[in-house]
This record gives sequence, structure tokens and C-alpha cells, in this order.
Amino acid sequence: MKAAKTSRTAQYMAFFRALETKRNANERLFSDPYAIHFIDFKLRLAVRLSQFPFFRKYINGIINKKIPGALSSGIARTKYIDSLLENSISEGVKQVIILGAGFDTRAVRLDSLKSIPVIEIDHPNTSNFKAEIYKKRIGKIPENVTFLQIDFNKEDLNQLALKHNLDFSKPTTIIWEGVTNYLTEEAVKSTFSFISKFANKGQIIFTYVHKDILQNPDAFLGGEKLLEDLKSIEEHWTFGLLPDEVPSFLNLFGIKLLEDFGADEYRNRFLPDRSEKGYEFYRTAIGIKETHFSSTI
Repeated sequence: MKAAKTSRTAQYMAFFRALETKRNANERLFSDPYAIHFIDFKLRLAVRLSQFPFFRKYINGIINKKIPGALSSGIARTKYIDSLLENSISEGVKQVIILGAGFDTRAVRLDSLKSIPVIEIDHPNTSNFKAEIYKKRIGKIPENVTFLQIDFNKEDLNQLALKHNLDFSKPTTIIWEGVTNYLTEEAVKSTFSFISKFANKGQIIFTYVHKDILQNPDAFLGGEKLLEDLKSIEEHWTFGLLPDEVPSFLNLFGIKLLEDFGADEYRNRFLPDRSEKGYEFYRTAIGIKETHFSSTI
């Protein structure tokens, strides 16, 4: 991320959600009326034009040419994580923590979260910008939302937790979407060590990229160009996992894998009529905390 700027990729995800919101009510997967407030003028214009079929087709075509599969992957992933989160709430979760929250608006758009404390932890640049948007365009920061700030590659979550008196005993669901691929291996392991300190039966919903996209990007449609574009905006990817490695990786932290889907799988589940090729390397997994864990991994 460039100094003093918000994440460009976070803005693109908000753009995708805003586009989905403009679809007809009987066609869209979800509605996010807040997403449009987090994007720049050109992207807001594109969202407004997308209500017309000709422009929607044109805009979708440009996105798919530039980043094959990213739009449908991002929309289906949003719905998939929404459903996993709402299911965990129905099972008794009392606290939600969103690591690297970006422009995630679940705390205000999901009715099931409005009475549950939501702690959003993110880089100061993005967190401050988001807080200002809530104040200026939504009216206020929702009462159930707390913003905490950290640079995951440089700072320690344990110190942050101590400073702000986080409650590890509450049944907690943690969302960690769109972050691991930007971190060092050490930072990823350190974060999972932190996650492992929460009470048993808590859940972690996280995304990661297939390690092969980093080592052999040509194996994936649009992979090489994507990595070049990310590098040009100083948001290049640095970490990935092989799907077969995920269960044993999570076991290191007392977490049992429940489900691990790639983009094709959650697109087929939620967008069977709008599925497209590309972005198959992007994956979403959910695990459950089973045993107490404490380590210096």
C-alpha cells in the first residue's frame, strides 16, 4: 500500500458490491447501499450507468478483460462469507472481529450483526478513511462498531488486544478476507497464533490464494498480468497456500478445517447463471477452534 493512501484493491471490492446493488432486486445476491461511498468519482459514475443494460454489459466486459473472473468471484465470495457469518451467529456467536476490514460494510448492511459488537482492525490509512466516510455520508459510526488500527506486517495483535482489553472468552467469529496474500509467512502465522487464543468453538473465516499463482502465474487465466498490476500499485501478493496443506496448517493452531472452496465452487453455488472463467486461485475457508493453543511459531 502506498503511504498515506487507502488500499486500491479494497476500493475495487466496494465497486463490485456497488455494481451488484444496482442489479434488479430479483437478480442480485445482496444489497450494499454503503459501498458506493467508498469509491472514487469515475467508479461511482460507472455504477450509476450500470443500471442500463448496455452499459452494464460494457462495464462487466471491461472488468473481465482486465481481471478475468474477479467480478463474479468477488460477488460470490461476499455472499458466501455472509452466509457463513450468519450461520455462526445463529449458533450463538457474541462477538465478530474483522481483521483487515477494508471497506467491508457487513456491520451496517447485515441485520443479524446490528445487535452484536463488531471490532474492525485495519491499517490506519484505510481505517481512518472509512471512519470519515461513515461520519460524512452515513451520519455516524454505528454504535456496535469499534475501529482499531494496526499494520499487520509490523505490529503485534497481542499488544493491540491488551491495550484495548479484547475479550477472548466470548464466542467469536473472526473474518479475515482479502489479507493473507499481502503478508509475510511470519505475519500470517503470528495472526493465526493470535486467533487461536479465542474460546473454543469460535470460527475463523479467511481467504487465501493458491500458492501456485505466486510461483507459476501463467498456470491461471490472467495470472501474470494480475500480479504485474498489483505490483504497480504496490499491493503485490507475497503469501499463498496449497489447498492440500490447509488442514495441517490450521491444526498447528488448534483449528479444524470445516470447508475450503475455490472461486469456481462458490460461483457455482451462488452464481450458476453468471459464472465465468478466471480467479480460480482465490479461495475461502472456514475453520473452528477446537483446543487451546499457545506457541511462538
